[in-house]
This record gives sequence, C-alpha cells and structure tokens, in this order.
Amino acid sequence: MKYRLSVCVAILLLLVSSVSAGEIWVSPKGSDANAGTKESPLLTVAQALKQAREWRRLSDPAISGGIYICLESGSYPQVEPLFLRPEDSGTVGSPTLIQGVGDSAAILHGGVRIANWKKQGKLWVADVPEFNGYPLDFRQLWVNGKKAVRARDVSDFEEMHRILNNDPENEILWVPSAAVKKILKAPRPEMVLHEMWCVAYLRIQSIEVQGDSAAVRFHQPESRIQFAHPWPRPMVTTDGHNSAFYLTNAKELLDEPGEWFHDIYSHKVYYYPRQEEDMKKAEVMVPAIETLVQVEGTLDRPVENIGFKNIAFGYTTWMRPSLMGHVPLQAGMYLTDAYKLRPQMIRNYRNHKLDNQGWLGRPDAAIQINAGHSIDFQDCSFEHLGSTGLDYRYGTHGGKVEGCLFRDIAGNGLVAGSFSPAGHETHFPYDPADRRELCTHLQVVNNYFTDVTNEDWGCLAICAGYVADINIEHNEINEVSYSGISLGWGWTQTVNCMRNNRVHANLIHHYARHMYDVAGIYTLGSQPKTYITENCVHSIYSPGYVHDPNHWFYLYTDEGSSFITVKDNWTESEKFLKNANGPGNVWENNGPMVADSIRKNAGLTEKYKYLIKKTSR
Repeated sequence: MKYRLSVCVAILLLLVSSVSAGEIWVSPKGSDANAGTKESPLLTVAQALKQAREWRRLSDPAISGGIYICLESGSYPQVEPLFLRPEDSGTVGSPTLIQGVGDSAAILHGGVRIANWKKQGKLWVADVPEFNGYPLDFRQLWVNGKKAVRARDVSDFEEMHRILNNDPENEILWVPSAAVKKILKAPRPEMVLHEMWCVAYLRIQSIEVQGDSAAVRFHQPESRIQFAHPWPRPMVTTDGHNSAFYLTNAKELLDEPGEWFHDIYSHKVYYYPRQEEDMKKAEVMVPAIETLVQVEGTLDRPVENIGFKNIAFGYTTWMRPSLMGHVPLQAGMYLTDAYKLRPQMIRNYRNHKLDNQGWLGRPDAAIQINAGHSIDFQDCSFEHLGSTGLDYRYGTHGGKVEGCLFRDIAGNGLVAGSFSPAGHETHFPYDPADRRELCTHLQVVNNYFTDVTNEDWGCLAICAGYVADINIEHNEINEVSYSGISLGWGWTQTVNCMRNNRVHANLIHHYARHMYDVAGIYTLGSQPKTYITENCVHSIYSPGYVHDPNHWFYLYTDEGSSFITVKDNWTESEKFLKNANGPGNVWENNGPMVADSIRKNAGLTEKYKYLIKKTSR
C-alpha cells in the first residue's frame, strides 16, 4: 500500500512540475522566499536566474521548451549588475527568456529617488542618501522622467565662449577672463571643450586671471592626454572658428530653471524647478550604478541563447569623467595615452605615413555582453542612461536587437565589436588569430534611436567597430549630436577581420546637432563584401560653433575604407566624401535621383512604427 501511495505522489509531483516548471514569476510585491509561481512570485530577477540555473543543472525534463522568467509590471531597482554566466545558458530549442508581462513595463533600473525637498529661495534642496554604505555621486538627474541640466554657464550653446589660445607645452588653455569669473572659487568645476568631432570633459585644477585672459589648468591624467594627443585637437584659427566650450559643475552657475548641482562635500543636491514642476510631488531620480546587466562568458564557455523581451532598462551613470576626465579619440572611445610621432611612422600596403599613436578605453554600458552567443533583445527600451545603452563588446556571435527604443542616452546608443584592445595601438589593424574574439552575425533591425549622444556629443546612434557579418537594417535615427551610423575602425587599408557587413534601408535625419566632420553613414577601414544600400539620409543641423561649417556629408567613407559598395542611397544632394580611401570601393546611384520608393521604404517597417509613438509619453 505504501508503495502504491508513493508512486501516486511521485506522478502527481511530476505532473505539477510539468505544468509550472517552465515559468518563474517575479513581482515588485514578491519575496525571494517564495516559490516563484504566478501566485507566489519572487522579488528579484537574480533569484529567478538562480532558480533557472538549478533547473538546468538538475536537467528537469519539464524545461525542454525553455525557461520563461516573467516580470510583472513595476520597478526593479538594482544595487549591482545582474550577472549572467555560462551556467545560465539556454539551448537552441530551450532558451532562457526574461520578459515583462502585464499592461505596463517591467523596469530594471539603477536609480535612487531623492525626496524631502525643501525650498531655499528660487532653489530647492534635498539630502543625497548614501548608496550601499558609500556617499553617492552622479552626473545626471531626472525630474518626472525628464532630464535636468547639470548647471552650466550657457543655456544656448550658440552663446558658448571660445578659447583664445592652446599652450600644450605648459598644459594651459587660455580663455576670456569674463568666461570664468563666476567659477573662480568653485571647488570642482569642469570644462566641456568642443574639438572638431569630439568633446573633452576636463576637470579644472586652477584658473589664473591675467587681465582680459585667463590661464586654465586641468587635473591629471586628462591634462597630459589632452595636450599630448594631436587628434582631435582644439582649434585656434584666424577666421573665428576657435574651439567653443562651456563650463559646468559649479553652484555659481545654477541660475536657470531645469538646472541642478550636487555638492558632494555637503551631500546635498540643489535644483531650480521648471515652471510646471511641484517639488513636493515630483519624482526625482539620480543614477547609482553604471551597468544593469553583465553577460560574462569565456571563449571556450560562452553564455548562450538568452533573450530579453519587453523590459525597460533605465537610470545608469558613468563616473569616469568625474574621476579621470574624458578625452576621446572618436565615437566616445577615450584615450589612455596618445602623442605625435616625429618622424612619422611608415606603414605598409598603401597606407599614408602615421603622425600619431593612441591607445583606447571603452565607456561602460547599461548592458554589456562579453562572450555571449545569441543574446537577443526584443521590444525593450533603453532610456535615461549615463553612457552607452547596449554593448556587444567581445566574443559575441549572433544576437538580434529588434523593435527596441533607444532614447535619452548620454553616449552611444548601441555599440558592437572591438575598437582595439587596451594594449593594441588603435591604428594597427586588428585581426586576431582566434576569430572567436570577434563580434559576428549581429542583427540590428527595426529599432528607433532618438535623443541619444546628448552629453558625449562625439558618439553615435549605432557604432560598430571591428565586426563581421553584421546587419543594420530598417532602423530610424534622429536627434543625434554627430553621425547616425559608424561602421569600421582602424584608419588603415590593410585587410583585417572586418568583412561582409550590411547597412540597409535605414532612415537617418536631424543629425549633427553639435559636431561636424560628420555623415549620416560613416565608414572606416578595409571591409571586403560590405554593402551600404537603399538608406535615406536628410535634414542635417547647422550649429554655428563647429570647426568647419562646410565639413558635413550625407555619406562618408573615411580613411582606409576599401572594398565597400555604396549603392542606391537617397540623399538630398550629392554631398559625399571619400577621404584617403583604399581600393575596391563601388559608388553607384546615390543622391536625390534615387527612386522615391527607396526613400519611402527606409526606416521602420509598418509593424514597428509604434516605437515613434512611445516617445510622446
């Protein structure tokens, strides 16, 4: 009798497991002590991943169709990155899908709410809490989901001051003394310097006024790098195009509605409300962490077959500029060392002599993927982020980003591939012996990018470096500070790892809000069998402070671009640039004469145009 009862109980448990084991439920009202069912959900995604990991380890037969981690609507604050390991991998027939369910979004965020505001004249002030036992610092602040302005000296960038002279030997920038008079006693001011195709964030060490001029010196290491690197450099010309700059991070500059300042010494934040904002009711958020999701495998044991669906990722920061400054070479990739070469370096294979060397670092991202295969994002949003949104960094294969919204991002929207490893000089072609290091076969399709690059102006909506077999198709890009899409890296004609890339039927408009030496679509380096086809580019901005008002383009194949076909792209005029290109490029039928059907077909397909409506929230 006991035997028959035991068999019945075992069968019953197996049936229950078969029905529910494939789903793990998470809710802001749940508890990690719960079972993870819909009726008894967990509280954190980390605990759900742990449960899924155990199911896979124990080879539960009920998960043969996949594991679905279901996030109910609401907010999921992160105090550290969500870490996905090889043990979290799914299989081709049994993936792990982390998905939002419900009428509103499941929001995975790294924000901290600032509350208990008190009026102080025109300003409101609040205490900044500690975060994880340490004083919290931050570079962004949002009020009711709208980004506020870190206090600066100009509200209109057309009114930025211009430098007077650049003195590399003494590491001094000379500026008008009137420009700095408000911040002479400020403890931690910063200068944001416009340099051709990048902006540098420089922490001011001292200001010495000499009549109508002032000598500005900066902290290390950015001072050394800023004055040693030749490209991009600050402009000093005779035709009124000296580099522009603005000043920030000083309470003395807090004089316009929508501006804020954080006093790190007193742990207080000051805000000048906009007219419609009630600070007693407002939701004020600041970011506390830099990365929300870290996918971390190895080349021999990658993380595989994981998808994210209908998840909102938000409220991240990036603190390196506050600690070490930020001097980029291009596309937001910052220099760790750089200098001129005298005499110039002779390079092989038709490359012109090299006049500088540089080594790079890479900004952190809200989502970072290292050694991940088939890591997908569908119907997700990436908003209110302090640096890059989504980054396929190293050793990735496959993956699809589809139907996603990228909005209000300080740096790049989506980044893919290497931009030279840390110890690899950036002009030297990258062609690793182990091709598993590359980012390959990524699909970036039907995504909407708007208001990205809104702090680091030299960044892009989509930025792909050393990649192969990437497909960038039917995306819409607008309101970006620099170029829309950048494909390739290296400034060399030497054949390397890049090949078989495709940029097709994208719509790019209202670009170059702040920077020139720019294009809707821009390429670098040798990329055999790469195609730029049937895209539509129009409506470039014309800021008055760019280094060369004529140096803008719709399509731009830059140094070393080789074996690339540029065909059937609709642009408002035939304003293109082919700079120091290599062999094998084909340009055919580009400009306003291209069939109107191509212009109309570019951008989001009909199914995904709801993404544009999301931006009106």
